[in-house]
Amino acid sequence: MLTRRRFLGYSALAGAFDPLEWAQNTSQSSATDQAPPHISARALEIHRRAFIFDAHVHALDREFYHGGSMGTRYTDGQWDLPRAREGGEGAFFLSIYIPEEYYPSRFETRQTLRRVDHALRQLDENRNLVELALNAEDVERIRAQGKMAVVLDIEGSYDLDGDLGILRDLHRMGLRSAQISAHNWNQNYADSCCSTPQWNGITAHGRDLIREMNRLGMMINVSHSSDETISQVIDVSDVPVIATHHGLRSVNNIPRNMPDALLKKLAAKGGIMGFQIGSEFSYPKEYEWITAQRGKTFFDTASIPDRVKGKTIYEVDQLVAPQFPMLGARVPDSVMMAVDDWVGVVDRAIQIVGEDHVALGTDFDGGPTLARGMRDVRDLPMVTDAMLRRGYSEERIQKFWGGNLLRFFHQISQQRA
Repeated sequence: MLTRRRFLGYSALAGAFDPLEWAQNTSQSSATDQAPPHISARALEIHRRAFIFDAHVHALDREFYHGGSMGTRYTDGQWDLPRAREGGEGAFFLSIYIPEEYYPSRFETRQTLRRVDHALRQLDENRNLVELALNAEDVERIRAQGKMAVVLDIEGSYDLDGDLGILRDLHRMGLRSAQISAHNWNQNYADSCCSTPQWNGITAHGRDLIREMNRLGMMINVSHSSDETISQVIDVSDVPVIATHHGLRSVNNIPRNMPDALLKKLAAKGGIMGFQIGSEFSYPKEYEWITAQRGKTFFDTASIPDRVKGKTIYEVDQLVAPQFPMLGARVPDSVMMAVDDWVGVVDRAIQIVGEDHVALGTDFDGGPTLARGMRDVRDLPMVTDAMLRRGYSEERIQKFWGGNLLRFFHQISQQRA
């Protein structure tokens, strides 16, 4: 039997991990290799006052596959609790990531239960630092106690068929947000951004699932969904929906990003979009360079079925483990995004839909290649500084950092029957 301890010893010897092999082998320098950035006194002052609510963090992938605690300060990767507190984060969506490798053999529900169990145990082990939030009032209470509030979110599929009983079970376990698509694969009821369409959006069962999420007071996450899926979800849902980690297609024309027209539709119904912090979403020059080096797009999953065929769930664990934590690529200065470039994308969205519909969804440790000079979550004040250079008011900055997301969570929480 492949025990966890034995698996951890074997994982370093696992075969090449195709989708992210290039990125892992050329990953950004360790955080200890870079000097901290210079931040203006005004930016630091505003940043310390801000409530920072991150809509997408890969907080526990490392720990599930390799052991350890989220409360440990690491010298690699982009996120852990000590560094997140240093960067000012006060609440975050703990995104329980179920990669596509678990889907061909229908391991997705089993993997979801394993990951939720692991997350709840990690939260208990670090209860002096974090606490699970089941609604927006919990977020405020937990923050008043000086701890970080955690909202459980599923990235990927908890069940490709969308069983409503499983959804309700997960809600009882504390899940408060879930993606509609199966990461970059289709569900059996909803199309993804990055797979051949099957349903031209969502099926009748997909509509039932959305209504049940409305009834439960769950946040509906349309990141990774196809344009048709996003549009139809907005139409069906009684309440606003969220794209937790996205970019703008008018900036970088890839299917993973949001078209301006859909952003307007999302915002018109009160929804918000969290901005993924990496260059592959928001800086075409760097995206094109990285894609050329990798030889494929970051959302290409075509090789997965052949690589996992016949494997047990523990062997799938062993296959995917080497990618975690997911790091950004090492790129030359000549193509590297500046933090002002990234804030420029947020600014474009504000010009389109206003400052009440934008938020932060970093995707830390989920693979983003960070802006020049940004080491990890500790350097979020660089964004505050860049926003001040654009002339943003403190009110606008505070809305982006957490005010909009907290307001959204309040609205959805209040809908529960």
